[in-house]
Amino acid sequence: MSIDPYKIILRPVITEKTTLLKEKNREVCFEVNKHANKIEIKEAVEQLFRVKIERIRTVSKKGKKRRVGRNEGWKRDWKKAYVKIKEGEKMIEYFEAV
Repeated sequence: MSIDPYKIILRPVITEKTTLLKEKNREVCFEVNKHANKIEIKEAVEQLFRVKIERIRTVSKKGKKRRVGRNEGWKRDWKKAYVKIKEGEKMIEYFEAV
């Protein structure tokens, strides 16, 4: 792997939906580098958290329009990855690899 795993996996996405997915389906969600592909994401997660990955689903999100007073702008585009962990592997705790 040529890219540092810390530059691929940027942060966990912690919402109500992702918390339910973590408890029921053994899936965790991360914000990832928007240029990273599924193979790079898989290698980075396996290297950082020492778990085996079953599958990865990625979603590219467009930035929303935001306004502060009269000034308008756009939030940045970003990408998130839903990572399913194989049965028998330990569950990822978000603050392990910090």
